[in-house]
Parts: sequence; structure tokens; C-alpha cells
Amino acid sequence: MSGSGVVKKVAGAAGKAGKAIDWDGLAKMLVSEEARKEFANLRRTFEDVNHQLQTKFSQEPQPIDWEYYRKGIGSKVVDMYKEAYESIEIPKYVDTVTPQYKPKFDALLVEMKEAEKASLKESERIEKEIAEMKEMKISTMTADEYFAKHPELKQKFDDEIRNDYWGY
Repeated sequence: MSGSGVVKKVAGAAGKAGKAIDWDGLAKMLVSEEARKEFANLRRTFEDVNHQLQTKFSQEPQPIDWEYYRKGIGSKVVDMYKEAYESIEIPKYVDTVTPQYKPKFDALLVEMKEAEKASLKESERIEKEIAEMKEMKISTMTADEYFAKHPELKQKFDDEIRNDYWGY
């Protein structure tokens, strides 16, 4: 694959990656103003780089008009440059980094998903607890109202009193 073919392939992959990113969904997860600013900078930088890859680097280079240079310079020098130009081999990039870090990334991704689930469960529990606290109106609630909501505690206290256990 030629050098420009590699660049085209990279530009195409970057274009697909840009379309696959849910920027709005990610932005909704941010809570602080500083995080939103950093996220906006990241998105702008990504879009700038992606635009350059799509335009500047995805174009095929113009072929060299060797005959034009032969007329002006002379065929001996031009033939020497043409031979040198055609003998250049652009090495193919071999990715040795991704295989090292892909398993670590995948493990972190699984860990992150588990943490997200735990966080959502904890958030639901806290929301429910807040709703119960609001409903309880603790400052004006009587003991009878509290025991009506928690009959198991009333039963426990009644059993302790009946058994003459006063907590000491």
C-alpha cells in the first residue's frame, strides 16, 4: 500500500470514528462547568484534526511530470531523480502498541460498566431515601405516625418492654 493509500485509510477511519461518537450523550454526563469547557475543547480539537484528515491528507498527490523537467534541466539529472524517487519504499506501519494495551483497556471498560451499574443502584437507593425523608416530615412527625410506617420497629420496642429489657 502506498503512503497516500495509508493516509486515505486513516482519514476514512477517523471519519467513521467521528460519526460513531455520541458527543451530545457524552456532554449530558458532565456535571461541572470546568468539565464542560474541557469537553468542548476536546470536541473542537477532534473535529479540527478530523477535518484536516478528510481534506488535506486524503487527496492523492499530483503525479510528477518528468518530461516537463527533462526539457528544462536535462534528462540525465531527471532520470537520476526519477530512479531515486521510484526506489523509495515507504515502510508499512505495524501496530505493536494496541495488542499490549487492548486487554487492559477491555478490562477497564468492564470495570467501568460494573461501577456504572453500582453507581446507578446507589443513586436509586439515595433518591428513594430522600423521598422517604421528605415524606416522613421528621420535625413534625409523631411516634404513632413513625410506627405506622415502620411496624417492625414498633413490634421490636413492644417486645423489649414486655420482656423488661430497657437497653442496659
